[in-house]
Amino acid sequence: MSRSRNGIAAAFAAALLGAASPAASERLNIGRAATPEEIKGWDIDVRPDGKGLPVGKGTAALGETIYGERCASCHGEFGEGAGRWPELAGGAGTIKSDNPVKTVGSYWPYVTTVFDFVHRAMPFGAAQTLTPDETYSVTAYLLYLNDILKDQDFEVNEKNLADIRLPNEKNFFMDDRETAEKEFWTAKPCMKDCLPKAATITGRARILDVTPEKASEAAKQSPPVQ
Repeated sequence: MSRSRNGIAAAFAAALLGAASPAASERLNIGRAATPEEIKGWDIDVRPDGKGLPVGKGTAALGETIYGERCASCHGEFGEGAGRWPELAGGAGTIKSDNPVKTVGSYWPYVTTVFDFVHRAMPFGAAQTLTPDETYSVTAYLLYLNDILKDQDFEVNEKNLADIRLPNEKNFFMDDRETAEKEFWTAKPCMKDCLPKAATITGRARILDVTPEKASEAAKQSPPVQ
């Protein structure tokens, strides 16, 4: 999360399209340098701070129609999820519960990365068929469904999308293991008898009954597998 994927995407595109270094190209006589246009086609990711957002605009009112035509068959008319497809709306206050509902409104950290995912990977089976304007509109509609946008005619665009905050953003933080866990790093890690005393078993899953109750009841009713 702390690292931009823009450069990674460009490098991946260059490698995929055969953009080897001049020395490698001459030595192996394969590939060619990717053109800026070819790299641009792959370098479409958007960072949490909004870098990479394409020029465009949209509203929840426009997004409702697009969502209904392109997204509702999987995610439900109001983001409630259809069948076993993910829910996109609701779930407020459930993240710390035993059954968290992870949606754009309850869990997702950044609106810009909602846009990024929709733009790159949705609709399922027809990824990257939404235009930037359509993606802005669908994103606005998702915000509207989660009561983050109150006005369905409010226009979101590449200039203001990153300013919209999601409720769970504060619970995401940068990977700090380089400082928080540095004391555990060593050139010669312990490989034997590392604990001050022998390891002991403090609990067993079957005793804790970690299986969800409904599944447990179903298991009791089902005949044993032979």
